[in-house]
Amino acid sequence: MWRKTIYHRELKASRVLRGETQAEVEFKARLQLEAWSQKWEKIQQADAKRRESEKAALLSFEQKELAAQRTREAQEKIAALNSILKDGIEIDHALDWDSLKDQSSFSAPVPTWPVPEPIPRQPLPGDPAFEPMLSLLDRLMPSRRNRKTADAVEKFKAEERRWTSIKNEIERSNETATQRYGSEVKRWQEQKEAFDQTQRQQHAAVQAYRTAYEGKEIRGLTEYWDLVLSRSEYPDGFPRSFCFDYLSESKVLILEYHLPDISCLPTLKELKYIATREQFQEVRVSDAWLNRTYDDVLYQITLRTIYELFQSDSVDALTAVVFNGWVNSIDKSTGQEVNACILSVQVAKQEFTQINLANVEPKSCFKKLKGVSGSKLISLNPVRPILQLNKEDKRFVPSYEVVAELDGSVNLAAMDWLDFENLIREIFEKEFSQNGGEVKITQASRDGGVDAIAFDPDPIRGGKIVIQAKRYTNPVGVSAVRDLFGTVHNEGATKGILVTTSDYGPDAYEFAKGKPLTLLSGSELLYLLQKHGHRARINLAEAKRLFAEQEQVPRKP
Repeated sequence: MWRKTIYHRELKASRVLRGETQAEVEFKARLQLEAWSQKWEKIQQADAKRRESEKAALLSFEQKELAAQRTREAQEKIAALNSILKDGIEIDHALDWDSLKDQSSFSAPVPTWPVPEPIPRQPLPGDPAFEPMLSLLDRLMPSRRNRKTADAVEKFKAEERRWTSIKNEIERSNETATQRYGSEVKRWQEQKEAFDQTQRQQHAAVQAYRTAYEGKEIRGLTEYWDLVLSRSEYPDGFPRSFCFDYLSESKVLILEYHLPDISCLPTLKELKYIATREQFQEVRVSDAWLNRTYDDVLYQITLRTIYELFQSDSVDALTAVVFNGWVNSIDKSTGQEVNACILSVQVAKQEFTQINLANVEPKSCFKKLKGVSGSKLISLNPVRPILQLNKEDKRFVPSYEVVAELDGSVNLAAMDWLDFENLIREIFEKEFSQNGGEVKITQASRDGGVDAIAFDPDPIRGGKIVIQAKRYTNPVGVSAVRDLFGTVHNEGATKGILVTTSDYGPDAYEFAKGKPLTLLSGSELLYLLQKHGHRARINLAEAKRLFAEQEQVPRKP
């Protein structure tokens, strides 16, 4: 299981990404970073535009124009609320797989060959500069002639030495430049190969997503729908959180969607400039308009989301969608945060595609589809979802605490098998509870290959997760991993986790590659316990000896 934490310093945002492969994690990271970058760019553009407006507003004759500009912006935000559904149905939401691939070219320029510095012409004895300048007197007096001739020879030798020094320095410089060029070319080639390798891995990750989706694998389908809904644009401040449960046999998708609360809606209607007081005055929308618009926005989001799922269903994996809309709010009577499902609707694809969404009134359309909601959504009256993520299962049984009794002397490989299953349930509950998840164990005789089931609301890794515990003293073979993979599909789960006190054979790891399976060995189990503040040990030889002794004890007739 690969994991990567990404940050955006300016937005003060962070996210933990997980995936079966490094390429998958890098692909998710790239999508998230691109989304953050686009958002930050919009914020910067808005800030720049606002700063320019505020600077211009320092002059009194520009104050009214500034107020008018702010009013236009407020009106645009209000108008955008009325076109949420219309904007969504005008777009093709089916993913263009090729557009998801990074098609950029390696931007670093190829190093240029250094132009060698030329070596100056070598001085020669016969050059005019080294000829002695002899006067008539010099010619008549041998001593003077010889002295001037010797001076000319010395001048040539000095110049020759200077030229030799310059020549050696230039040759060294040219050689250094050539060596530096060779190093730069090698570094450029390494960087280009690393870039190409990353790009190939990213392309492979996209292709893996596509293959999983077109093969109608549950993981591939949910990842696809996650991408479709994540790319849907809404006004700033609207939450973007959802999780899925897919019933493969009936091709029904259950969507738990986090809707915005009323505080996400803009309330500024107009900005006036009062020249006599040299002040701006804000005009807010009425409470009646805000309440009416809030209801309309939520119905629009519901219909638009269902449309996006059906319209993007290029492999015919959906026959119906169940949309459960949830809202986080503050209970004014207690001051505590509450999360309530305030609307729910189940829609068949065949029925929904016959509706002309461009001409409908959202609330009337929702009611025509037999949707369930309160008379006024602003009241946040909870309703019973038509169908929910399946957290109720007759196989679930009461659990008990085990982990608190652990210490460094407890040998996990020799634990009672029921204690071990409860231990696994408890430690994974600690792991998943960080995101609001829960874990339940199943009856031993009727578990269908399932020891525990986790329900994780995380929009990326979330859904139903099957957990199996193997208190083994020998390596786990590939058959157990195959069984888990089959159970994942039978349960309609998004992932399977196999935990053992021993280890896995190479064929088990090979089978798990590329599948939504995580294999945790005994050492990794100890690490997970230590992560949550608990200590234990695993001694397979000791466990084998204890089990052998128990088998030798005669049983009572």
